[in-house]
Amino acid sequence: MIKPDAVTATVHPAEHPAPFAAVHRRDFLKGTAALYLAALGNAAHALRPGPHIDKNIRSKENTMEIKKVGSQPSTKGPADWFTGTVRIDPLFTAPEPALVAGASVTFEPGARTAWHTHPLGQTLIVTSGCGRAQREGGLIEEIHPGDVIWFAPGEKHWHGAAPTTAMTHIAIQERKDGNMVDWMEYVSDEQYRKA
Repeated sequence: MIKPDAVTATVHPAEHPAPFAAVHRRDFLKGTAALYLAALGNAAHALRPGPHIDKNIRSKENTMEIKKVGSQPSTKGPADWFTGTVRIDPLFTAPEPALVAGASVTFEPGARTAWHTHPLGQTLIVTSGCGRAQREGGLIEEIHPGDVIWFAPGEKHWHGAAPTTAMTHIAIQERKDGNMVDWMEYVSDEQYRKA
């Protein structure tokens, strides 16, 4: 019960630190302990495998894999797919049931892909140099490091280096019925120079 004169009384915690510190500290510790236990319980529940988890996901065959730099050989870009000098450095091909794969592709100045499409689309992440990209019916766009380009599924397009500057990008795409890309005709010098 609060006495009427207690409402107007002035209390200075500095003069009486122990009672105030103990109450606040005790309340703080109770609250912190409750939050910690609640979080711990939620984390344990989230990590518990439920009936919806496929047991094969946790099998020893499907563990983390690190592909060390230099462990996969570079290949020359096939002349059927590219104009100019192109180097392909494979980065990853995820095991089934995943469908995604990625490679680092370096185009020397003037080098480019042929026109092509991807059944599930393609993402490019430019990592160095200066390049060009175009979708059918669109303008040729200049692309630079840090740019991320998305081509929709079935969208006919090409990409490559600028005329005087090399360009490297990471290309990420998915397989559909075992196929990642459908190659078409070359990009002519006239088409390439229209930028």
